[in-house]
Amino acid sequence: MNRKISTPALWLLIILVGFPQISETIYTPSLPDIANHLHASSNAIQMTLSIYFLGFSFGVFCWGRLSDSIGRRPAMLWGIAVYGLGSLGCYLSPSVEWLMASRFIQAFGASTGSVVTQTILRESIDGAKRHAVFAQISAALAFTPAIGPLIGGWLDQSLGYQAVFFTLVVMSIAIGAATFTSLPETKGTAATSISTLSVAKRLMVDRRVWAYGFLIGATNGLLFSYYAEAPFIFIEFFSMKPGMFGFFGIFVALSSIFGALLSKKLLRKMPAEKIILMGTLVTTAGALCLTGLTLSGMSPSVLNLILMVMGIFVILLGIGMAIPNCLSLALVHYQDVLGTAGALFGLGYYLIVSLMTSGMSYLHNGSLATMPLYFLGIGIIMVLVSKSLRGARS
Repeated sequence: MNRKISTPALWLLIILVGFPQISETIYTPSLPDIANHLHASSNAIQMTLSIYFLGFSFGVFCWGRLSDSIGRRPAMLWGIAVYGLGSLGCYLSPSVEWLMASRFIQAFGASTGSVVTQTILRESIDGAKRHAVFAQISAALAFTPAIGPLIGGWLDQSLGYQAVFFTLVVMSIAIGAATFTSLPETKGTAATSISTLSVAKRLMVDRRVWAYGFLIGATNGLLFSYYAEAPFIFIEFFSMKPGMFGFFGIFVALSSIFGALLSKKLLRKMPAEKIILMGTLVTTAGALCLTGLTLSGMSPSVLNLILMVMGIFVILLGIGMAIPNCLSLALVHYQDVLGTAGALFGLGYYLIVSLMTSGMSYLHNGSLATMPLYFLGIGIIMVLVSKSLRGARS
């Protein structure tokens, strides 16, 4: 007889699913500074974000799979420990190559916060309530990328970029302690033997899984490509101080929060697939407007700064609408193998995130039009994929 599955406190779930994103964005205001101190190109420094998601993708697979065999709680604790070691490596990095390797280790450990937390949510909450909880967490989660630049910008401006990475070391200790004292085990007691190959075959022939995987990877790829490119736009072109850039990011992040809250409200009136389509249309429209603005020629004026922010606001609003519904629906038919399915699914969509952030790093050339053009092309594909989902509801 299986025991009753308990649901961890919402505050803890938000911390566990949010700290990987804070770790990703906290040093973005320092990117120009790090490039100067490590004598590296802007493209190479941006690649440290892509390396993060590469490590994240492999970590998602390993921790998700491990959580099925040793339990959710142990997998979370071991992942946080690896994350702490990677953060220490970032703090001690003497070169961009060392920083890349440390970022890979850091991300490998941090990924447990994403895959294991999502598994806990999917196995402990059912139906419409799960959609609502994912939307609620996504609204809070939308704020975490903004917290990173805010903290990182202030630390970099006051103490230097190394203080940013030292903060992550301290954060790993605090999160590990909170997890050890407050996270219950949610995995059922029934022993199961799960074949990774058989689960992989089920996922591979499920076109809805492919569609949701692409949409989650693409929306997150756009989000973190923005955080990779934004410091060079706002700090270098618009001459913002790192601290101001970090504070400024809160306003931009409100768009994702509004998108998640709007999604939660719309769920009472329409199916989640329709909201996903609406979100991708909003994102693509924002990218189109921003493309037109940047191609028309811009000077570093206050008016152009406001227009740039408005375009980004619309892009992230659509992302905020789409992401929670994609996450909630992606694995509804895999309740029997959630840990392994989540691991394989996460591996796939985080590889897409890594690929898309790599694309932004490769294309970076100092032009303001590069980012919106890149976003526009991806947005059009997302709309087409979203339409295919509406025609294949199950």
